[in-house]
Amino acid sequence: AGTMAMVTVNLRTVTSWVGIARLFAVVLSCIAFSLVASTAVYHGPYGTWCMFTWCFCFAVTLLVLVLELLELYPKLPLSWDDFTSAFSMLAALMVFTTSVVFPSTFINSPCNNSKCARQAVATTASCLCFLAYALEVGLTRAKPGDVSSFLSTVPGLLKVFEAYVACLIFSLLDLSMPVSHDSKVGLQWCVAVYSICFIITLLIIIFTIGRCLAYLSCPLEKMLVGYNALALVMYITATVLWPLYSFRGINRPNPCGNDCWWDRHLGVTFLTIFNLIAYLVDLVYSTRMVFIRAP
Repeated sequence: AGTMAMVTVNLRTVTSWVGIARLFAVVLSCIAFSLVASTAVYHGPYGTWCMFTWCFCFAVTLLVLVLELLELYPKLPLSWDDFTSAFSMLAALMVFTTSVVFPSTFINSPCNNSKCARQAVATTASCLCFLAYALEVGLTRAKPGDVSSFLSTVPGLLKVFEAYVACLIFSLLDLSMPVSHDSKVGLQWCVAVYSICFIITLLIIIFTIGRCLAYLSCPLEKMLVGYNALALVMYITATVLWPLYSFRGINRPNPCGNDCWWDRHLGVTFLTIFNLIAYLVDLVYSTRMVFIRAP
């Protein structure tokens, strides 16, 4: 006679603080995209991004809860702790961006009708959803001295942040403005910096989740320190060259419009500075983890 595989239900998945935070994230993201869908006002790239963020975070978080509830995740060929840490950080960043973009794009003042009220409630749910993911990141972050899950450490979480900010930079890039040859070369170098650092950082995240880094023959920790130092130097050049070649001798157009290249380049400037700071902090933490061992 055939035997049926026993399915174990781990109720601690939904009763622990991490599980409760995930449950809140599922409910709040569902409320957000349901209310926005009921208004039928989520047109254009920004609306599509917001709806994708809420639906994506809802689906993946629900899947994580089900896999942990039924204890099926050990069967997956990946590092589960690294995956959940990276996803919670990514979800927090995506929902935070959405919580800023959606109201600034779709809520008009004064807000005095039912459609606007639903949009306001959806925005509130999105902000609370961000707090739920931020709480999960805080609860699952590795304690000092615990490096069993790299992406739950500060350098690992910063890798997710760096890759996400690079994606935001790519979404704002606009090289169609008329510039001189020297300016064009300078801006192209900056784009090369964003692309190279993004690709390497993304590969580190993927290889960590896929448990592939252990097969590398070189000393991984020191290699990461060297990469962080190189990325920091590259971002320093981009932080100087991007605003220099984007705004030198060029005033902000008047009117500029909602999708003005000048505003886009200003956004890239600030995001470049954010990533510069992230790589600096990443280098400091990585160096401490490798060369300054706790007793």
